[in-house]
Amino acid sequence: MALPLASVQLYTLATEFSEDMSGSLDKLAAIGLRNVEAFDFVRRPDEIRAALDASGLASPTGHAPLLSDELWTPDGSIPTPAPEVVFEAAAKIGMTTVIDPFVPAERWLTEEGVADIAERMNRAAEKAAEFGLTVGYHNHAQEFVADFGGQTAYERFLELTDDRVEIELDLFWALTGGQDVPALVKSLGDRLVAVHVKDGIAPASNPWAPGADAFGSDSLEQLRAGTGDVPLAESLQAGTGIKFAVIEYDKAPGDVFEDIAASYAFLKDGGFIA
Repeated sequence: MALPLASVQLYTLATEFSEDMSGSLDKLAAIGLRNVEAFDFVRRPDEIRAALDASGLASPTGHAPLLSDELWTPDGSIPTPAPEVVFEAAAKIGMTTVIDPFVPAERWLTEEGVADIAERMNRAAEKAAEFGLTVGYHNHAQEFVADFGGQTAYERFLELTDDRVEIELDLFWALTGGQDVPALVKSLGDRLVAVHVKDGIAPASNPWAPGADAFGSDSLEQLRAGTGDVPLAESLQAGTGIKFAVIEYDKAPGDVFEDIAASYAFLKDGGFIA
């Protein structure tokens, strides 16, 4: 089995990337990274592609909303772009997989809600194929709250989606959702094409459960890979078809580039990436 390639979710350095796109990518390349995972790319694909090319980087995966009619932003909700617009932008950048990064918690609480998410995902897969692309889903912890006869909402989603719908598992959030993370990785088999390599102290309770206190990323205690609660090594070893090990911090503990470099060293020194 081929080892995954290292990548980094650019949301990790959202501020730095917005202020100096080319400089940020050059710093990632200097660390040794050759791949990134783009976000907020639909409105600026040409700019991102030019910066990637200049830094010698590629973005084989990227995050964009595919499953929601509206996207929440700090300035208010806005309509999401049509799938065709998303996939056209992704193709310009050179992506192979577009991943939906977040579906609100309330839609995961009912069987009807999960069925709707799965139906939208299957339709997105059909449309993406017209552009030579695949689609995937990236979890947080809300997918593990509801239970339908002993089956989590996440498991129901997997059951209802086509096998061509790929999975990107955020290992930190799966642990926060109460999952046996290595076992979950193993159960996903070859549908699991990417993992978010994220470590830290997992919240004591699921922050997306009904009645939970208000939650924000500022409350997280995230740490460099290999120094927190998440069984990263065991999870990576349990995978059978992981193509990308994507470094991410929702909240970097220190200097973001030093934190990324430390997580990259964990992956490289541990023999977890090619």
